[in-house]
Amino acid sequence: MSGEGADGNTLNFFERKEGCTMKIRYGFRHVGDVEVFYREAGPSAAPVILLLHGFPTASHMFRDLIPLLADRFRLVAPDLPSFGQTKVPPRGIFDYRFDHLADVIEGFTDALSLDQYVLYIFDYGAPVGLRLAMRHSERISAIISQNGNAYIEGFSDEWGPWETYWREPSAANREACRSSLAPDTIRNWQYGTGADPNLLSPDGYELDIAYMARPGAEEIQLDLILDYRSNVALYPAFQSYFREHRPPLLAVWGRYDPTFLPAGATAYQRDLPDAKIHLLDTGHFALETHAEEVSALIRAFLDSTISSTTVKI
Repeated sequence: MSGEGADGNTLNFFERKEGCTMKIRYGFRHVGDVEVFYREAGPSAAPVILLLHGFPTASHMFRDLIPLLADRFRLVAPDLPSFGQTKVPPRGIFDYRFDHLADVIEGFTDALSLDQYVLYIFDYGAPVGLRLAMRHSERISAIISQNGNAYIEGFSDEWGPWETYWREPSAANREACRSSLAPDTIRNWQYGTGADPNLLSPDGYELDIAYMARPGAEEIQLDLILDYRSNVALYPAFQSYFREHRPPLLAVWGRYDPTFLPAGATAYQRDLPDAKIHLLDTGHFALETHAEEVSALIRAFLDSTISSTTVKI
């Protein structure tokens, strides 16, 4: 089944949800020389949730969550530049830094006229989304952080090679980070750690592995690994934003995440005492095994913080 989008892009629809028709629309939006791929579902006049994925995945990580919320919310999930289906100029032309990723996603939200939204941040999506929040605090009605770190306390002891590369960006230290991109690391460490293998579909990690195998993908990701130090440098600014603007915040975290510890979730309450913290018995990619639990927590949280009458679309 297909239709024509408002911007002339052809959109494909997937229908599902317990007896009623839910349509997930797929399309592209031009932001400068970038074609941002995105998936979207839900009523156009409903409160918006902007879903920002992380490393090494893409918006397909939200494939199970979106249908669970699309009856009440408008969900918009773009692929970040260098991830998924978003089309970006080659390395050397496009500047692969987190500031630039945020510039593109800011342009994307402008293109879709998203003037207020709930911000869902995961992994790399956290520093991208929190840059947007600092630039446009008036647009943020609430924040959902799913293993989206903003505190030093959240770092596990597995960051050694990356931290060494940040301190000394030599060719040897760059090469030492390459194992983070390997298929076994994606499959068994990033996805597998702490997750029930009987609930973990191979679809997500095998697609991520295929994306990583594309020509030039590893070098782009190594550039972003180096620039990740810019995110850590911004943690005090992110925390100042929390204290100044007091966005309602839900942290829903896989407690067995090998990358970001539960302390990264509870740390939010230092700057946002009313933040809601929930730890799930799973790993980094909590939606792969606990999408229904996450959607229930989101519904309860947003029921207590926003309504269609208080959120401008």
